[in-house]
Amino acid sequence: MTDEEPRASAPEVVAGLGGTLSKGARVRAVGALVVGLAGAVFVAALWWTEPGPLPVPTQLAFGLLTLVCLAWATYGTWLLRSRVPLFATDRVVAAWIGLTASVLVGGLLIGTVAQRGTATGTWGVIATVAALVAVSTVLVVRAHARRAALLRRERALSGDDPSPGAPR
Repeated sequence: MTDEEPRASAPEVVAGLGGTLSKGARVRAVGALVVGLAGAVFVAALWWTEPGPLPVPTQLAFGLLTLVCLAWATYGTWLLRSRVPLFATDRVVAAWIGLTASVLVGGLLIGTVAQRGTATGTWGVIATVAALVAVSTVLVVRAHARRAALLRRERALSGDDPSPGAPR
């Protein structure tokens, strides 16, 4: 490309990407929506059909699991409604949903097992929750790094990048 040729601005490049999500992104969005709704209905049905009153921690667990499922359904709906390239914002949101769910449900599990279980069972649950939280944390960091890289690329393409050596 020579200096005489006009360069497309970042908004023009993004506009040229099309107004729809890729097939894979649509499938993931529909999957998150359907599985989230199905999970919420399943957990809520279990909760509502219990024959007697449940202890408060059990009610808290059912409510928390229902909220996690609804969060995934909301995420799938948001993806389907956005219909545009999101510069990896969707990955950041999904990673944070996963980390939040891991921490909240894991904390509830650890508290329940510590109250009722044996030392061996408690350490097994703690190890499992720690592994889930570690994986979720790695996914959050990777999602933020990917989004930052895409935003740097957008700034470089639009000529707004103040870093040395950036194309002008």
